[in-house]
Amino acid sequence: MKNLEKEFSLEYIRASGPGGQNVNKVATAVQLRFDVITSPSLAADVKTRLIKLAGKRMTDAGVLIIEASKFRTQEKNREDAIGRLYELVRKASERPKLRHKTKPTKASKEERLKEKKRVGAIKKIRRDKQGFE
Repeated sequence: MKNLEKEFSLEYIRASGPGGQNVNKVATAVQLRFDVITSPSLAADVKTRLIKLAGKRMTDAGVLIIEASKFRTQEKNREDAIGRLYELVRKASERPKLRHKTKPTKASKEERLKEKKRVGAIKKIRRDKQGFE
């Protein structure tokens, strides 16, 4: 993950929202750009999972864009953006557990059929009552 520091670029932009005169003068928000597709430090399966995890933050060209404007200082926003990138990569690095198919037990099948019989009996009673009214 240390190699990632050389692969992303940071751009400082003006943050939106309240902040008085300061918001119009100082570029405190950070836009982090990381090219997932061409990254040599990520394995192919990690890239695939990262693209899926990123969702709308991915561009069509395969660039992940993370915007951070939570804090009032450029430094804290930079740390926030880099931290969020590392967290996404960490999550993408975890292999999902494989699901093993299982068959329902005999007891669960019997329980299901018993419930179906009960519901069917209730409907039959309702159906028979309608003829008398």
